[in-house]
Amino acid sequence: MKVICSKDALIEGIGIVQKAVTTKTTLKILEGILLEASDRFKLTGNDLEIGIESYVDADIREQGNIVLNSKMFGDIVRRLPDSEVLIEVKQNFEVIIECENSHFEIKGLPASEYPALPPIKRENVFKIKQKIIRDMIKQTIFAVSIDENRRILTGSLIECADNEISIVSIDGFRLALRRYLISNDIQDFNVVIPGKTLNEIVKILQPVEDEVAIYISDNQILFEMQKCKVVSRLLEGEYLNYKSIIPQDFETKLRVGTKELLASIERASLITSEEKKYPVKFRIADDKLIISSNTDLGASRDEVRVDMYGNKMEIGFNPRYFIEALKVIEDENVDIFFTSSIGPCTIKPVEGSSFAYMILPVRIKGE
Repeated sequence: MKVICSKDALIEGIGIVQKAVTTKTTLKILEGILLEASDRFKLTGNDLEIGIESYVDADIREQGNIVLNSKMFGDIVRRLPDSEVLIEVKQNFEVIIECENSHFEIKGLPASEYPALPPIKRENVFKIKQKIIRDMIKQTIFAVSIDENRRILTGSLIECADNEISIVSIDGFRLALRRYLISNDIQDFNVVIPGKTLNEIVKILQPVEDEVAIYISDNQILFEMQKCKVVSRLLEGEYLNYKSIIPQDFETKLRVGTKELLASIERASLITSEEKKYPVKFRIADDKLIISSNTDLGASRDEVRVDMYGNKMEIGFNPRYFIEALKVIEDENVDIFFTSSIGPCTIKPVEGSSFAYMILPVRIKGE
């Protein structure tokens, strides 16, 4: 194998596939990146849970393949001069890397030992703009559970019904839901994608109008972009019936400015070092929301003007759960529905149903 490519393009490709390279493995080959030169120059990372391929523009002088240690290869390329990079495979898996006056000779591993990415049937597919699916993942991923005892909740549900795409994350204390209506007809489906996969995909997707094609096949899912594709296992099992979890009735409703409420809760959380032990208190009355916190470090009080419907109420919440939800809401105002002083609340848009964030309350100390 012998290829020549720009340092910048190579760094970009390495950075993408390294997201699927593991350092916690007994298989040394999985610590490497597979380099393949045929009609295109392709880099691959694969930890057997998620596999990523990236295509790098290159002048291919000789076809071939090799596996190089991901960390060493990446560190070398990042420190090369900003110029063209030559990668050449010699006998006995010796690899030469040259750039201007820099010269490296490193040992590679045979590509035949590298696990191939699973084949995906290209049947059940839908296409969506990268910006839209990227935003939907970012607006829900923070609510994925990290509790391996409830493995199905360590992923996000992605489903389609009547051409509406929904992404749902639940961690047992809160729920995050985003919806988007697809303009073209697609087949209904529902799958659960590991949170780890989505965290890596959201770093690869760009805030652009270009589309990403998403293929679903048995227990695998494929995200395909122009210069990159990501294959991941799906989580097996039945996801929670989230529609039955979101309350339909309420005792108190507020309409409030999103940024104003966010800023107020962030101020209250400044002295809340232990969120679970010291929740923030909401006191709702007379078109006012008073947000207070009282900890061993001190106390705070903030007042926000709201449009209030229903009964007065006092209720406590983990401030982080509110902050993470409000930060990803772009709407100027939101409606918040409270079921009771001990029941969940739900944040929804003033119009439509594009999102919903449900948060369970925390018992306030002394009550």
